[in-house]
Amino acid sequence: MTALQPTATPQPIIALQPIKIAILAMGGEGGGVLADWVVNLGEENGYFAQTTSVPGVAQRTGATIYYVELFPGADNSQTPTPVLALMPMAGDLDVVLASELMEAGRAVQRGFVTPERTTLISSTHRVYSIAEKSAMGDGRVNSSALIRHTAQAARQFIHFDMAQAAQESGSVISAVLFGALFGSGVLPFSREQFEETIVRGGVGVKPSLRAFTLGAEKAAQPEEAYEAKTAQQVAHSPKNQKVAALLARVETQFASHVHYLAIEGVRRLIDYQDPAYATLYLDRLNHLFAQKGGDDERLQRALVRHLALWMSYEDTIRVADLKIRDSRFARVRREVQAKDNQLLDINEFMHPRIEEICETLPKSLGRWLMKPHWFHKALRKVAQRGRTITTSSLGGFLQLYVLAAWRRGRRSTLRYQLENGRIEKWLAAVVEAARINPALATEIAQCQRVVKGYSDTHARGLRNFQILMDIVAQQGNKLAPVNLRELREAALADEHGNELKKCRQRLAME
Repeated sequence: MTALQPTATPQPIIALQPIKIAILAMGGEGGGVLADWVVNLGEENGYFAQTTSVPGVAQRTGATIYYVELFPGADNSQTPTPVLALMPMAGDLDVVLASELMEAGRAVQRGFVTPERTTLISSTHRVYSIAEKSAMGDGRVNSSALIRHTAQAARQFIHFDMAQAAQESGSVISAVLFGALFGSGVLPFSREQFEETIVRGGVGVKPSLRAFTLGAEKAAQPEEAYEAKTAQQVAHSPKNQKVAALLARVETQFASHVHYLAIEGVRRLIDYQDPAYATLYLDRLNHLFAQKGGDDERLQRALVRHLALWMSYEDTIRVADLKIRDSRFARVRREVQAKDNQLLDINEFMHPRIEEICETLPKSLGRWLMKPHWFHKALRKVAQRGRTITTSSLGGFLQLYVLAAWRRGRRSTLRYQLENGRIEKWLAAVVEAARINPALATEIAQCQRVVKGYSDTHARGLRNFQILMDIVAQQGNKLAPVNLRELREAALADEHGNELKKCRQRLAME
């Protein structure tokens, strides 16, 4: 008989699973480089790797989605070549990297992030969408609420200001994300393997490694890093005696619940004009708060905020001043990632209306020029053409510098006279309403939100504001605060006034 040989114990079949990663990044942030790094990291360390991309819509309404799959076994000749997916599926991702906070929110909305499986890595800085920027009111999504809801949707949520980390390291946000990916510990690769991937890329190696290190360090304690950034800053005593006196006046003459807003208002108006203008602001507030009903806390906060905003209206002088500031030149260079030794041209497309030109002149001359005579017609034709000014050149810079320097004569301009008259009428309506109904007065104060911007935007906002003020004058104390609030929100929803018209028809206030 032939002895039966004992059979070998069958080995369990191990079902290998791919690692699935989605990268959501906007143009210029290195999303493609990051995807290539992840692919190279896998391929150099025994993994099959594949990446695909779905371009986003231009003008900041969506990011490009890069999808990467890593499958183990490429270093084993007996491993069959896997078939990898070409696009991410909802509920089927291990890691999601987002270069901006709203993109993290979009990933959650699309179902890419799940609490059972997904590690979400995101920057907390914001690049506002077109919808947020174009809203007549404050269209920004609340970042704190976005972080809170996003954290609930993910298994692990790593978040900090990666744009700041990229700036500190002189690199781009993709390198910081790569470091945070290592710091998360979700990939089976060592730090040396991550860093070798950057070195193999051969471009911007040193700054990329610095950014990688920052990302890896901050990924360990992202929440603390974010809270430290948003913590209240320590106030320093100003050296200028006039400024110090104004801040001291806020502390002694105003209630504590408006201190922060009033101090910010003073700083804004000093930057806009001078300490004397900030003094006028505080004088107006003192007068308003002394009126009957003026002690209402909600009304006081509204007045402190919106009076400062209106008094710092945007005219051509202000626009010129902002365009030639050192901080703006530095920001533009930073945004286009220009090196210190690179030349950069900044072209401003100026298209002022004839009304803005006239309003920048002394009031008598401005009123004369607004009349329909031959010179007015000639100037209108010139204004309609528009022009391009290169502010990075000496000639272009000096043109805007001279215009910005005219702020010394701002109080003599036609625009100042017009805006000052509108402010006084608005404040008079607030005072009148506050005597009977402080809640209605608060809603009137907040109608200032409708007036903003310059050029056509300001003209449309002012038209809608005047409609609201006409309703206040017609209705008087019979006007319910909730109805005025609804009308104001309708005006903010549509700068052309269509939504406001519908709301007036619904409330029978035409």
